[in-house]
Amino acid sequence: MSDPTAVDTGWTWYRPMRARSTEEQVRSSTELELLFDLCFVIAVAQAAAAFEHEVVAGRIGHGVLGYAMVFFAIWWAWMNFTWFASAYDTDDVFYRLLTLVQIGGALIVAAGAARALEDSDFVLVAVGYVVMRLAMVAQWLRAAYSDRERRKSSLRYAVGILIVQVGWVIVAYGIIPDLPVAFAVLAVGELTIPPWAERPARTTWHPQHIAERFGLFTLIVLGETVAAAAAAMRAALDTDVSFADVASLSIGGLVTVFAMWWLYFAFDSPSQLTSLAASLRWGYGHYVVFSSAAAVGAGLTVNIAEATGHVEISRTAVAAAYTIPVALYITALALLRRASKPSRTLDVVWLLALLGLLGCTFADDPVLFTGLVTAALVAAVVTDLQRNTAR
Repeated sequence: MSDPTAVDTGWTWYRPMRARSTEEQVRSSTELELLFDLCFVIAVAQAAAAFEHEVVAGRIGHGVLGYAMVFFAIWWAWMNFTWFASAYDTDDVFYRLLTLVQIGGALIVAAGAARALEDSDFVLVAVGYVVMRLAMVAQWLRAAYSDRERRKSSLRYAVGILIVQVGWVIVAYGIIPDLPVAFAVLAVGELTIPPWAERPARTTWHPQHIAERFGLFTLIVLGETVAAAAAAMRAALDTDVSFADVASLSIGGLVTVFAMWWLYFAFDSPSQLTSLAASLRWGYGHYVVFSSAAAVGAGLTVNIAEATGHVEISRTAVAAAYTIPVALYITALALLRRASKPSRTLDVVWLLALLGLLGCTFADDPVLFTGLVTAALVAAVVTDLQRNTAR
């Protein structure tokens, strides 16, 4: 007997936006979702490049604040689409066109990232963000029209998003002068929409699908980190720098990124998406996972730039630009994993690794030593997992 909540994924002009079943046996990422990710990572790359520019120029605090705000726009729009698509991907023409609008908004954010970080001009970023969010309002209204059982939840999403967008427009055009405070208030407003909207009736997102989507985006962000470092390495070698001068940077950077990948996929992510509260905690925690992963590439680029003498900050600050993002990444992973599978042994291992990474900031070769610390962490985690499996 066929599942009445299953969705025919064949292409069509129009299909009622009914909730997909959480019991679907095979719920993998679609080609449109993969295209969506690739376009969004362009915005990630631009934000990371602008952040690297600010650090190299010595405007570290200014760069960190701007990067955090721009990345919030990228991450939150991406995450909202991902969660919505898991429950209501009808793949008809209207769905595809609204997804195209969101992709266009992401590219607008990408175009405005450098201006936002360098000149504190967030108008273009805000325009792109509002474009993406208004497209989501249209999607939620479609869901409210077709899915009567969850109509109240869909309407709450649409109304909540629409109200907060008015605030973003006001802030972007300087009507409220204190940007950091206004940003914090509006960000909290955005974060409170899902728990409020899901209260009447939970939308039917698929745990395996969500875990796969987040994992794929993590892969893409890590890939962008490698690509940015490779471009910086090539630029350095085009000067009078020899490969011997940057060999430890390339080895340490590659080992670090590989270890970051291994640590992320060492645990079963779907098992952590057992409830709304756990899922929100897991999804919100990925803001740090994604933003720190992208910042690792920027930090490695800063260290490569130091080898060519093109930095205006201290040696310690150069090292910290790399070690702190890695430390934030493993801390976020440790907290996310601990929420589902507490382990005193792993708690100690993660803590020692964190202290080791912070100590790498003062090492003679911080990138290489960071690679060694993260590799040791992988070895300890794998050993602990194998020991537990054998029991």
